Order: sequence, then C-alpha cells, then structure tokens
Amino acid sequence: MNAVITVLGKDTVGILAKVSGECAEVGVNIIEVTQSVLQGMFAMIMFVDISKCSVPFSQLVDTLTAKGEEMGVKVHVMHEDIFNAMHKI
Repeated sequence: MNAVITVLGKDTVGILAKVSGECAEVGVNIIEVTQSVLQGMFAMIMFVDISKCSVPFSQLVDTLTAKGEEMGVKVHVMHEDIFNAMHKI
C-alpha cells in the first residue's frame, strides 16, 4: 500500500527533515520525493510505502497534519487508491 504526501507553505529550514522523521518513526518508507522552492514557497510531493506503518492510516494523517500546522505549512496525506481514483478518466 502506498500514499501521496504533499507539503505546501512558506519555506523554512527543516521541513523535509521533520516530515520524513515523522514517517520514519511509524515505519513509513519514502519511495520517491520531489521538492521545489518557488519565490519563497516550499512545495514537496512524497510517494511513500505505508504497508509497514505501525499506526492506523487515520492516525498518520492526523500526525502529519498536526506537524504541518506546527511548522506553518499545509500537509495533505492521500491513500494511493483515492489518488488513482481521482485521476482516472
């Protein structure tokens, strides 16, 4: 099982480290990541493996959302099945 994590907000030091640290703590493996800073705005997309996640998916979502609020950025976590269903024509 996989998920897509997006992070958007004002660029500050440590955003990638803090989000990836939260993932590592619960056994979420980062498969692929891309990030950019555009005119001071941070944008990141992570594709992660949640098959060995030690907490329920809803708890992962809540944890990363709270971490984003703490850092002043918006973190959105979407299960791969939902992501794929939304982008099918």
